Amino acid sequence: MEGERNSQQKARRSTFTDVTSADGVSNMALLLRTFARQGVCLSRPQCSVFYRNAAPMGTTAKEEMNKFWAKNTRLNRPMSPHITVYQWSVPMVMSITHRGTGVGLSGAISAFALAALVLPGSYPYYLDMIHSLSVGPYLIALAKFGIAFPVSYHTYNGIRHLFWDMGKGFKIPEVYRSGYTVITLSILTSVALSFL
Repeated sequence: MEGERNSQQKARRSTFTDVTSADGVSNMALLLRTFARQGVCLSRPQCSVFYRNAAPMGTTAKEEMNKFWAKNTRLNRPMSPHITVYQWSVPMVMSITHRGTGVGLSGAISAFALAALVLPGSYPYYLDMIHSLSVGPYLIALAKFGIAFPVSYHTYNGIRHLFWDMGKGFKIPEVYRSGYTVITLSILTSVALSFL
């Protein structure tokens, strides 16, 4: 019995070695290619999911795109809506502004960090250089507002999004109310910070 088991294991090893040899690999590839071309699953309805929506192998992406546009033109389908067809609303503008302030803030922080690493001199040197420009107080307050508004708006609107993540404030009146609250708080905070 022990000898019979050893001979079976040796037979399995030799079969495995035959399959993994170069000739065995090419035979395996040929076998798989043949099954793929014949469509082994085509006769089974449960396998139709795999090929039902597939594009024919002989077409290119450009040909498929041309078929798509020809079909849409033939059926007189409209183009996909763009931002110009929508009536602008407060939540829409706030969403765009939130993304814009996020990109702007991360870009500004990255630029200031890179400048701090690359430029010669220290912070007091550049602060003295700004003071030597003799810019009026109104222009300085405007610059402070320009820095404070994106920070305060993105912070307050981020808090609003956290409430949304908890599932609160999704009704349309609540969305508008929280939007106006964010805008008001952002402006008040920015004005207060610009006069410090």
